[in-house]
Amino acid sequence: MMKVEALEQSRVEAFLNFCRKYRGELDDSYLIDEELAGFTLSPDHPTYIVANSSGQITAAASLILNDYSRRGHKARFRIFHADTADLKVYEALLEAILPHAAGMDKLNLFVPAVNTAAMEALAAVRFAVERYTYVLVREEPNIPEISLPAGYELIPFRSGADEAVWCEVRNAGFARLQGNETPATPAMVKQMISGTDYIEGGLLILYHNGKAVGIVRGCADEYGDEPAMSIGPLAVLPEYLGRGLGRIMLRAALRFAGEQSYARTILCVNAENEQAQALYIGEGFKQVEALACLAYTVSEEG
Repeated sequence: MMKVEALEQSRVEAFLNFCRKYRGELDDSYLIDEELAGFTLSPDHPTYIVANSSGQITAAASLILNDYSRRGHKARFRIFHADTADLKVYEALLEAILPHAAGMDKLNLFVPAVNTAAMEALAAVRFAVERYTYVLVREEPNIPEISLPAGYELIPFRSGADEAVWCEVRNAGFARLQGNETPATPAMVKQMISGTDYIEGGLLILYHNGKAVGIVRGCADEYGDEPAMSIGPLAVLPEYLGRGLGRIMLRAALRFAGEQSYARTILCVNAENEQAQALYIGEGFKQVEALACLAYTVSEEG
């Protein structure tokens, strides 16, 4: 008989191994080794498992609840997966997770679009496609020159001085970007630059006559089990769009990647952001993957 259990400390390593086993079929944003190394049992990570008669984990659901989730009323799953097509397993895991989602409007989960089995199973338990996002990779060694217009300068981020500036530009640039509407905070930036993926000098701020108008970040990542530098966020103040500044900052990030000996760069872009897609493809990126963002509407449960 199937039984859903709250994850206990004694089984954390078995849960992490389950995540490692299936991350190649799923969105691995929170399943890579660096992320799993930071996993802890806490109210911010409600996690439930299903095990077979031999005690082997066969399904798991783990939700990420943090300050960003709570302020935006949207929580994201680290993993929600079963190695069976039995929909009762998904339903039981969802039922166990939902009490922890009080105050949330939606629960989001990214799934590779090619994983039709997972897409169908999740649709059957009332997940719906909210949007698509594309993963783009660049491996070309040549990087075009950067030419800053008069009055503009790119300055490396200064820890302890630029957190609020970074948030101001990022939040204005992403205010209407689906999935990123919740404002970032200086505390989030401090956490970002203390992470294991942080690269010294990888955060740049573009100034125009002393005013911060754009930001870009490069951080350590991997793709296809090979090192890569991830680029993002890249944001420009809305009133400065259309001036070619996004291209300048993208090239600056690419040059930084080259200086750090990365042969591969990677980024994600929302499918509806056609202007950004055109920029990236024009600068040598190629689409390698499409992810569907699925949403479960919690408010329907009332």
